[in-house]
Amino acid sequence: MTDQLFSLAGKKALVTGASRGIGQVIAVAFAQAGADVALTARTHAGLAETAEAVRDAGCQAVEIPADLTSRDAAEDVVKVALKELGQLDIVVNNAGGSSFAVSFLETRQSGWDKVLRLNLDTTMWICQAAGAHLTARGSGSVINVASVAGLAGAPFLASYGAAKAAVVGLTKTLAVEWGRSGVRVNALCPGWTATDLNRVMWDTPDGGAATIVNVPMARWGRAQEMAGPAVFLASDASSFMTGQVLIIDGGQTATA
Repeated sequence: MTDQLFSLAGKKALVTGASRGIGQVIAVAFAQAGADVALTARTHAGLAETAEAVRDAGCQAVEIPADLTSRDAAEDVVKVALKELGQLDIVVNNAGGSSFAVSFLETRQSGWDKVLRLNLDTTMWICQAAGAHLTARGSGSVINVASVAGLAGAPFLASYGAAKAAVVGLTKTLAVEWGRSGVRVNALCPGWTATDLNRVMWDTPDGGAATIVNVPMARWGRAQEMAGPAVFLASDASSFMTGQVLIIDGGQTATA
């Protein structure tokens, strides 16, 4: 019974930002649960690595190199995924991040725009392109990867925090709009997670201790620890769950 609840056998998924870190982990976990996966990211080498792991799990992998900060590119990714897989049951908006940390007063408009485009606009475009298909079919699970930075103050990460807060808001709105269509929309909110993207923060002599001082579990999260929550949100195990924020942060937000 439990295995059936978490099974993704026969499902077709699209995962953005799938070349490394959390996106790569989620894509491989979906394949291990039985889903064929369309993978998109800017990095060709990383996509190939993820695709190999998906195929090793016995599932189909579709590699779609693309820069999702272009609306046309985002829409084309969905078209290719639908053409190659035939349908979509699961969509994971994981592409995002921020390459800088700076005080709000020192934030330049160009930096602000870049972060919002990468984290918010890409999610909007993929949701619009895939949402038409999902709502027409009358089923599906959309997982928007946000962050605890969007749930509380994020000093020196104002643009990133604002973008992720908007992703949470968009998630809740789409859950309400698409609920009667049978499409579920939830947000996965990781806390401080040790990925290549933020290596400069945790790969230090003290292991980035200052950053996680308010994390009750007293450690950084691992990208692999997002696999289970993502499979839960994608599967029938969460069939009556929509518009929710699933926080995986070692207890960080519990202290607020």
